[in-house]
This record gives sequence, C-alpha cells and structure tokens, in this order.
Amino acid sequence: MKTIDPISQFSKGKVSLAVTKSDRNVVIYTRVSSKEQAETNQSLETQKKYCLEYALKNNLNILGFFGGTYESAKTDERNEFNRMIRFVKNQKEGVSKILVYSLDRFSRTGDNAIFISSELKKRGISIVSVTQPIDVSTHSGVLQQNIQFIFSKYDNDLRREKCIAGMKEKLLRGEWTGGAPVGYSYDRTVSGKNQRIVINEKGVVLRHAFELKAKGVSNTEIADKLAKAGLKINKKRLSEIFRNPFYCGYLSHTLLEGQVIKGTHEGIVSKELFLRANDALSNNAYGYKQESKNINIPLKNYVRCSECGTPLTGYIVKAKNLYYYKCNKIGCKCNRSASAMHKLYVALLKKYQVDEESREMLQEQLLMTYDRLTSSDISIMALRKQRLGELNAKLEQVEERYAYGEIDREVFEKVGGKLKAEITTLNKEVENSKNKISNPAKFIDHSLEICVNLSDLWLSSEYYEKIKLQDLAFPGGILFDRKNDDYRTLEVNAILELTHSFTSNFRENKNGQTRNFSDLPAWVAPVGIEPTS
Repeated sequence: MKTIDPISQFSKGKVSLAVTKSDRNVVIYTRVSSKEQAETNQSLETQKKYCLEYALKNNLNILGFFGGTYESAKTDERNEFNRMIRFVKNQKEGVSKILVYSLDRFSRTGDNAIFISSELKKRGISIVSVTQPIDVSTHSGVLQQNIQFIFSKYDNDLRREKCIAGMKEKLLRGEWTGGAPVGYSYDRTVSGKNQRIVINEKGVVLRHAFELKAKGVSNTEIADKLAKAGLKINKKRLSEIFRNPFYCGYLSHTLLEGQVIKGTHEGIVSKELFLRANDALSNNAYGYKQESKNINIPLKNYVRCSECGTPLTGYIVKAKNLYYYKCNKIGCKCNRSASAMHKLYVALLKKYQVDEESREMLQEQLLMTYDRLTSSDISIMALRKQRLGELNAKLEQVEERYAYGEIDREVFEKVGGKLKAEITTLNKEVENSKNKISNPAKFIDHSLEICVNLSDLWLSSEYYEKIKLQDLAFPGGILFDRKNDDYRTLEVNAILELTHSFTSNFRENKNGQTRNFSDLPAWVAPVGIEPTS
C-alpha cells in the first residue's frame, strides 16, 4: 500500500486527469465565399473530407457539421457561423475543438477573429486547422494562430485595395463602375473591352424632365407628368437625378476625390441645360428664394392646398422682407402671407386647448380610463412570455437534432423557419404591449399641461419643436382652404380629440357633470401627448 506523505495536502493546482469524453467532442465547419464555388460543391467536399480524416485519425467524436454553404468571411455576422458558435457554447456534453480546413475558412476579420478564438478558449474550445498544424495549447501556438488570422485579413484588404485601384483607373478613363443610372443601359451586344452605355426609352422621357425643371416646374408636377408617360419616379429621387452630372456626360464618384471626369457615354442633356435645371432647384419659377428649415415658415410642406393637395412651400420677398406660403402647382393661385397663416393656425390650436376649469376632472377621468384599458395587459403579457419560452426551447431542440444529423437541412429550415417567425411575431407583440409609462398620473398631468398651453407653446417654440408639435397635434397634416381662408384637419391626435369632446360637454353642462368615458375604445390610451423636447 502506497504511503501518502502528510505534507501533500498543502499542494496547489489541479491533478492531471485522463482524457475525458468531452475532450474528444468536436464540430466541423466548412465554408466557401462564392455561390459558384458552392454550386460546384468541390471546395466544400474537399474541406469536409480533410476534416473527417483528421477526426478519424485522432479518434475524435463529431457532434455536428456546420457551414456547408457560401458565406463571406469578411464579417462574422454569418448565419451558419453564428449557429455553430451558439451550439458549441451551449452544448451540454461539451465541445473541445472546432475543425476547419484552414484558418481563413473560420474568419478573415483579423482582430475580431482573435477575440472570438480567445473567448472560445476561455470555455475550453480551440480552433484547429487540419492543414495548418498549430499547437494552440501553447503560447507560441496561440501567437501563430493570431498571426494567421491577421494575415487573412491583410489578404482581404489587399484584394479590396486592388479592386478599388482598378475601379478608380476605370473612372479616370471615363468608364462607369456599377449599375447604369436610370435612363441608361449597358450594351452587351458589341464585343470588346471598351464599355458601352446607351440611352434607353426612360432616358428619352428624363430629358423632358430636365427641360421642365429648367423652367421652374416643381418636382411634384414633374413626377406626375413622368408617371403619365409611363415612368414612375419619386419626387425626392428626382432631385438626385437632377444633381447627377452623369446625365450631361460627366462622372462624379467618391473614388475620384472631388474630380468630375468627362465620361465616354452620351449625355441625355447638354451641360448648359443640366446647370439651368440645378439653378431651378434652389429658385422657383418666379425667382423667389426658397427657404428651408426656417423658423419664419414652420408650416412649409405641412400645410397642403385644399384644391390640388400640393404641399405649400415657403419663400421670402427680399424687397419687403416678408415671408409667404404658396402652392407651386402651375395654375393654382394659393398664396398667403406667413403672418396670416400663423394666426389661423394659432386659432386652430386654441379650439383644442383645455381650460383650467375642466383640467382636474379631465385628469381624473383619463387616469380611470388608462387603468381600465391596461388592467388586462399583465395577464396577456405573462401568457406571451410563457409561449416565447416554449418556442425558444423547441428551436434549441431542433438545432441540436440538426447538428447531430437526426434531421436533414430541408426539415430543419422548414421547422426552424416557422418557429423563428412565430418567435419574431411574439417578440413584437410583447414589445408593443409593454407598459412603458412608469408614472401614468405624472404623464397625464404633463400631457394636460401641453393641452392647456397648446397655442402659446407653439408660438414660443424653436423650429424643430414647432414641427414636432404640429405632427403630434395633426398627424396627417392640414389643408388650407383659400376660398374660406381657413384650415381643414385631416386627422386629430386621439387625446386632443378626447379632451376637446370632454371640455365641450363640460361647458354645456351647467352642473359640471360629464358623461363617463370608460367606454372609450382601446386604441385611445396608447396614443398620448408626448413631450416635445
């Protein structure tokens, strides 16, 4: 019998044990970077073959196969890659190694790859390249692996640099890179190295758009005319087109570092017409200077003409130093001074203000309504969270079965896809049903404070606060009726609608008794008055 020296009880460090089953557990990850490689399946098969041979030679237990498809390694936001990382971290039996054909199959992100490998190593998981034997159990081995990760990223950066240099040379020759802009097409019928971009049918229509813009026609009207001609382009997109020198035969690109190069393609319009159209973007048809983000015209693009529906723009007559709102649609005579329009808007806001006399009773009523409408949310939230837990557990089981090879990829994607879709839907419902108001009484008091001072608040606010308040009060914007010199509302904030109704009833009732609002529909409570700053 072996005698144990009593002093041995003071030893430190773990006793070295025999190799456990978990030390032999591995997963295999294969990847190619292009669809063409994936379709031939040669590269993937080669990677898998080498990894299997390595596992067999070293008596390793394979728990799952990951990858097997095309995923770029320039980023670590990859579906199969992330699924593998989750699997090895959560595997109950333990995983000791991730087998890859070469380290650049694992990642080409350099420092991020080093971070991921370091985090995995803390869990006892190492990355093993079957064609690049490196002993990562030693410090020198880890250093070699990290250097390989950095070189993989360096190789990627070199390729990108060469690609960018080639693109720049091409641009300097007057040839475009990427897709042809709207109105142009690549001519593939002629063979040869020289690029050939031709004007198509849309380009002919766009030429007319430049002519209209040069005459001062608004983008809205130009977009309408183009739509009638069969070319649908958003009015905001039109501004991008008008500012693109490609349409007059020149190239502008970030790689050109501020240069504008004469292109080899034909311009849809002349340089002179292009410049006139761009001058018209900042000046209307009558030579008045258009104003943007100006505190003197906060109703710009918010108020629309009641006759044609066109948003009113704003401008200043410098000779008088006066601001005006007008409709840019040709033939429409909607034009009014900013001062008069603002007085009308203040009067509109006052219609929906709450007076101090009814504020206290209204606050009590709103709080009662809020309590009633949110009382059932707690139980519904609990049921949704319970269902979420069940679905996540099922998804984890399906992923494990797929990793073990118990189900094929088609079944995994079908079942897993349904589970993920239901989880996403439930997460949105949980997020939407959260009670985000920690102190409803304080929130309602703040809301009523805004309702009491609605018009004064708008008058005293800065530009962006005015815009927020306008959108909050009348989300759909408002219409200006030139004939009646008044506004028409399209949509009113639910709380403003409610307080207006409550206040009206309160005023009509001499005894101050109002009807109970506990029968309000459920959509009223969430649509509140939020702070404007």
